[in-house]
Order: sequence, then C-alpha cells, then structure tokens
Amino acid sequence: MKAMIRDVEKHVGEEITIGCWLANKRSSGKIAFLQLRDGSGFMQGVVVKETVGEELFKTAKGLTQESSMWVTGVIKSDGGRTAIGHEMEITAIEVIHEAIDYPITPKAHGTDFLMDNRHLWLRSKRQHAVMVVRNELIRATYEFFNQEGFIKVDPPILTGSAPEGTTELFHTKYFDEDAYLSQSGQLYMEAAAMALGKVFSFGPTFRAEKSKTRRHLIEFWMMEPEMAFYDHEMNLEVQENYVSHLVQSALTNCRAELELLERDLTVLENIKAPFPRVTYTEAIAMLKEQGFDDIEFGDDFGAPHETAIANTFARPVFITHWPKDIKPFYMKEDPENPGFVLCDDLIAPEGYGEIVGGSQREEDFEKLRAGMKAHDLDETGAYKWYLETRKYGSVPHSGFGLGLERTVAWITGVEHVRETIPFPRLLNRLYP
Repeated sequence: MKAMIRDVEKHVGEEITIGCWLANKRSSGKIAFLQLRDGSGFMQGVVVKETVGEELFKTAKGLTQESSMWVTGVIKSDGGRTAIGHEMEITAIEVIHEAIDYPITPKAHGTDFLMDNRHLWLRSKRQHAVMVVRNELIRATYEFFNQEGFIKVDPPILTGSAPEGTTELFHTKYFDEDAYLSQSGQLYMEAAAMALGKVFSFGPTFRAEKSKTRRHLIEFWMMEPEMAFYDHEMNLEVQENYVSHLVQSALTNCRAELELLERDLTVLENIKAPFPRVTYTEAIAMLKEQGFDDIEFGDDFGAPHETAIANTFARPVFITHWPKDIKPFYMKEDPENPGFVLCDDLIAPEGYGEIVGGSQREEDFEKLRAGMKAHDLDETGAYKWYLETRKYGSVPHSGFGLGLERTVAWITGVEHVRETIPFPRLLNRLYP
C-alpha cells in the first residue's frame, strides 16, 4: 500500500510504501537512521542490519542526500521523540535517482548562497514549515470570506492606470497602449462590490519600489476585500476578525510547524479581536512621549515608529484617521474632522509593521472627482470607468488589503519576508 508521511498515523502496524527523498542520515555498524521527506512531512526510517541483511543495509548506508527512492516498511510509534510521533522500520529500498554532491549540506550557509539555490532551499525543514503556514493562511482566508458571504473576484494584473496615482509601477506596452503591472486590485474590486455586494480577491501585486528592507518584496500577494454599504467602523471589525481567524487557524492547524520555527506561541494565543485603536494624532503624541523627536505631524511612520506603537500594546493595533494630505485620493474625508480621512493601518507587533491598510472610500461623485483633479488624474481617460462607479447608484463602501508575506512573517516569526514566498523577487534578485 502506498501512503504519504502525513498519513502514517493511520497505518500503525501496517507495512506501507512511501515515495520520498533522503533529507539526512546517520548510521552505526548495525543501524542506519534515515531522515525521509515526501513533501507532506518528515519522518525517520530505521534500517536494522540484523533484520534486513547485508545488501539492503549497505544500500541504506550508501544513500546520498536528496536521493529519491521508494521505501517500504512497518509504521511504529517512536515514543514521542518527534512531532509526527511515528517512524518506519524499513524492510525495502528502491533507489529512483541518486543525487550527487547536493549543494545545501547540513552545515551553515550564507544568505546569498541560499537565495541562489532557493529552488533547493525550499526542501529544508524550516522552509517547508514556512510554506505550510503560508498555505494554511490562504486556506483560512477562503474559509473566512466564504463563511461571511463574500464572492471571489479576480481583478486584472495588467492595468491602464495606477490605483494610488504613484509612479512606482512596472511599465509595459499593451500592443499600442501603455500598461502597468497591477500594484493593487482595489479599484476593480470597488466596481465588483457595486455588482456583488461583498467581494474579495487574492493575487499577485507589483511595486517598483527600490527598497531593501526586510519587509519589502517587489512581487507579493494581496488579499483585498471590498464591501458595499460598509462604513469605517464596520470595516475595522472585518479586519480584526479576519486577522484573528488567520492566527487561530495557524495555531490550530500548524502548531508543529510553528514549534519547529521556535515561534513563541503564547504571543499568538493572545491575538484575538477586538484590537486596540489609536488615531494618527494620538500616535504622534505617543511617539513624542517615547522620545521620537524626529517625527512631526504630517509625517508618515517608518519602521521604528510602527514598532514602538505596536509594542506598546503587544498586539496588532489600528492607527486610524490619518491626515488627508498624505493618503490616496479615494479615501473618504471624516465629516466630523475635516482634513482627516476614515482610514486605518493595522500594525503587527514585534517589528513586523503594517500588515493591513484600509479605508472607507469616497462615494460622492463630485468629491471623488475633485480628489482626482487634485492628484492630476485624468477623469476622462484611464480613470473614467472608476469615476462612473459613483455616477450610477453610488453607496457608502469600504475595503482593505492584507499583505500575505508580511502576515506569514509575523505569524511564523521569521525575520525577512524573502522566506515567506516560494521564489522571492527582490530589488537585485530575479533568479531563480
């Protein structure tokens, strides 16, 4: 019977066959311990010379790192020595392909070397654990929004305009027109919300930002919900409930992976809605009190500022009501506080920074039109269709975007977002 490592607990006492690779090994004169992996998990295989004979034992001892094979054996409890709780007493090995001089050995390697060999580095236990958590957050995202009655919509990747009027875009030619790789699907999701009520998207986005920080990628994945008839406060509730769902899902379904990554689970166990909220003005005052003399009203926050604010609460915190002048044109001005907009950044603790950005959108045709004019956006050209969403049955609506890789980094506790996407695109890296 063929099976996978993740399912071995169903086959205790049975002889099964697993297709796998050799991650590592150690042996003595009488026993060989093979660390096996099959993509679904890692497990130890034990080869006892006295039981299997000289020829099979010689084969086991001669296996090289990352060689592929079929292994057959009986599944037994390992006495709780490993996370999986079981091991295989091997009775047969059929080598499929012998790997020679695998470059990533069990010793320490430099970051550049590992990034050059990302296609192989993904095979390691640590990277496997990060990718499993990433997958769980994607699964939990679909679960959350489906349960809340959202409809999945896929916005285009090639666009004719910039959602935020920025110049940090990747330009290309779309036959005889100018086009750009999308930096956000938001504007299209607003149009979709007017048709379908509550929608969400999940896909790649691109930022031509020349940044080398541990928080930035050139290509990353965004979750972008948009909701008709939702105001600012309702939007905040969806955000905190969604992020709480992600954290609790990871704790429930990826505890072994988080433990392997040495994540402090007590920190994550405290991440439950509702989250603290401070206004931008209050945040400026907090920073001043903490000795940040470099920050002034009207400034955006850098990494040290975000870290200081979030660590004050040791939980994600909303920074709301930002000055209108430093936020995008589509955000709705606070009717009770002119000069500020109904928006938020959700800041993760422990130095991981902004993981969510959201706002109530301006639904008034003339006000949105004035905002576009102030940002020199062509209302008769590339943005004409967007303005028309306020011309025909406009309603109050809100939305947000969550950066998947930053969220994975925070939940797993890894330092750099380059480990949270299979093949990262960084400022000076397009390989592999």
